[in-house]
Amino acid sequence: MKEVKLVSFTHKNEKQIAIHFKYDDDLRVHLKKLDGVKWSNTKKVFYIKHSSNEIKKVYNHLRKVNCFVDYSDIKKETSEKNTTTKLLKLPQLSEIQKNDLQKFKKWLQQKRLSENTVNTYVEVTAFFIRYSSLKNTTDYSKRLIESFNYDFIVKPNKSVSYQNQCINGIKKYLNYKGIEVEKLALTRPQKEKKLPVVLSIDEVKQIFDNIHNLKHKTLLSLIYSAGLRIGEATNLKLKDIDSKRMLIHIQGAKGKKDRYTLLSEMFLELLRVYYKQYKPTNYLFEGQYGGQYSSSSAQKVLKNVVDKVGIRKKITLHSLRHSFATHLLENGTDIRYIQELLGHSSPKTTMIYTHVSETSIRKIKNPFDNL
Repeated sequence: MKEVKLVSFTHKNEKQIAIHFKYDDDLRVHLKKLDGVKWSNTKKVFYIKHSSNEIKKVYNHLRKVNCFVDYSDIKKETSEKNTTTKLLKLPQLSEIQKNDLQKFKKWLQQKRLSENTVNTYVEVTAFFIRYSSLKNTTDYSKRLIESFNYDFIVKPNKSVSYQNQCINGIKKYLNYKGIEVEKLALTRPQKEKKLPVVLSIDEVKQIFDNIHNLKHKTLLSLIYSAGLRIGEATNLKLKDIDSKRMLIHIQGAKGKKDRYTLLSEMFLELLRVYYKQYKPTNYLFEGQYGGQYSSSSAQKVLKNVVDKVGIRKKITLHSLRHSFATHLLENGTDIRYIQELLGHSSPKTTMIYTHVSETSIRKIKNPFDNL
């Protein structure tokens, strides 16, 4: 069966459903017959308006041509929102509130925040405004925010990282409204201090030996060999590869910072083979319709190969970056250089790799061995 994945995203300031699938001309023609389906030249994807009726339409239309339709991401998102809405029985936004949110969104965009951050802040602020209407108040006090925090986040058992996003979004909204945030003394909860999952050198080799698609192998090799975040890898352009200096130029990374990282000689050989076959025109890794390659596709490739070779660790694309840093440390690289290569603002962030370094742990004599 042909596999199609439905994912929600924001396009033209509205929520839409992106329809992802491997290039298939028959499927493309069939999709275009469905009323409401459009093609985005900027996102390089078919999409349709985000609503339960439209999802059913797409599902039924694709089942006619024997497609497996994966809409698990949308189901999970809808379920979480419905649970929260039912739990709180929030009133709908008024037209005045909607207009205010649109102005808030433009204000955030002027701050040059990323599109994902802007959308997240606007979404959580909308919930907060609706909650304020439920409590029949526009007095955005610390007590109201703490009450919202409990009902909206703690009760539904949402994550600490989401709680931090909510507090950040509300703080930005209060700044936008001219309310002194410092006087409210809002604090974010402390994140769990989890150690990163790291692969051994042998496990990394196993993974790459079992990837046979050239594009997939090149992309994952890049992430590991240069210690990149997936967004940094998919944002790379041809001009960012400096083969004379053996460096890769990462532009506008997290925190809007540029940096240079290593260009591996072995990776460069692989990259040249990849370039001759795929001939990318702008981005180093392009999707089937052009534009940037999908990070979800890369994650799926990694999951499949990890399952295939039987690695039991919970591996993500970011695990390749963690492994790069840990292996550098184990080879004796100064942690200050690793900090620069990874683009960390603080050495404290990089120091976490000292806790998972095999070399340092092996030096410790286990008292059981003295018995």
